[in-house]
Amino acid sequence: MNKKNIENLNVSGKRVLVRCDFNVPVENGKITDDNRIRAALPTIQKLKSDGGKIIVCSHLGRAKSPDPKFSLAPVAKRLAELLGCDVLFADDDNIVSDNVREMVDKMACGDVLLLQNTRFRSEESKNEDSFSKELASLADIFVNDAFGSSHRAHCSTVGAAKFVEESAVGYLMEKEINFLGNAVNNPVRPFVAILGGAKVSDKIPVIENLLTKVDTLIIGGGMAYTFLAAQGCEVGKSLLESDRIEFAKEMIEKAKAKGILLLLPVDTVVIKEFKNDTEFKTVDSSAIESDWMGVDIGEKTRGIFADALADAKTVIWNGPMGVFEFENFAKGTIAIAQALANINDGTTIIGGGDSAAAVIQLGFADKMTHISTGGGASLEFLEGKELPGVVAVNDN
Repeated sequence: MNKKNIENLNVSGKRVLVRCDFNVPVENGKITDDNRIRAALPTIQKLKSDGGKIIVCSHLGRAKSPDPKFSLAPVAKRLAELLGCDVLFADDDNIVSDNVREMVDKMACGDVLLLQNTRFRSEESKNEDSFSKELASLADIFVNDAFGSSHRAHCSTVGAAKFVEESAVGYLMEKEINFLGNAVNNPVRPFVAILGGAKVSDKIPVIENLLTKVDTLIIGGGMAYTFLAAQGCEVGKSLLESDRIEFAKEMIEKAKAKGILLLLPVDTVVIKEFKNDTEFKTVDSSAIESDWMGVDIGEKTRGIFADALADAKTVIWNGPMGVFEFENFAKGTIAIAQALANINDGTTIIGGGDSAAAVIQLGFADKMTHISTGGGASLEFLEGKELPGVVAVNDN
């Protein structure tokens, strides 16, 4: 990665604007998953110990204007607990104001201040220079450590970098780029990619890009039924994108022509009603009856997929194998997680989003080499796209 990082910075006595990804789930004012906050700690602690005045910013939720339910107040409290020090909170819906500037002016070296939700300003998502300049006016240096938001060209991820003296990436951003970049562009082989989740249309560029890189491509989840239909299988009421069947046929042929092993489910767990406590059975994937729908990979498929992973040296996984939110239909996702946990001499990367949530929820997090904090950003990276939030930072 040819970007300046925080090891290259002299922050002593300087104001450092740090963009983190604190878009965490909050229920009744309580954070239910603080992994993204924890992931930002090494960067904040480094800048703090080096004597910087750290001004942290982030968005939370899909706010388009000030909204108390999207306040970063719970984040400020949790960040203080995790850092073991006071965190100032600039609870100002304008994000940058005379009051906030006064708070920044009074900061001592090593102090940490969190701004209010950047999306309380409508200019944020439009990347308007006016708000970018306001954010930049608070700082001498900009550090982007928000990989999960780096695919968005917003004021706090891209715009502010244009109006400061110096910019760099944080430890988390550097780690994400290095893991995903090395996996895709310089993998130790065999290289296996596992794609799941609901829709083929969400992952078309990812599939196209990975079919130029991998040795084996495993497809499960809802998107598998479009590929099965492309092979002439009956898929019943399973999730099907009929307008993507031709694309699936093309990808099957492309994999065959390139000598890439493309694995699809050979058996499927099916249900009639979309709920956990409904009747279910396992059937051959080629013959799902008209009034049944597939919700998980079957036992034979779990074994085939696990065997394909046993000798892998690099694995990227994005998307669950079934409706893992329902306990009865999480077995396929659990089997993939277990198969990855059993890989001793390889790199296992979980590409954010639902697959990351599944791995954490199922207790396999400590068995994975890297769990990405960015769902959409990870996908765009796997598509081979440049991320605006990375491009904006100074080159080394």
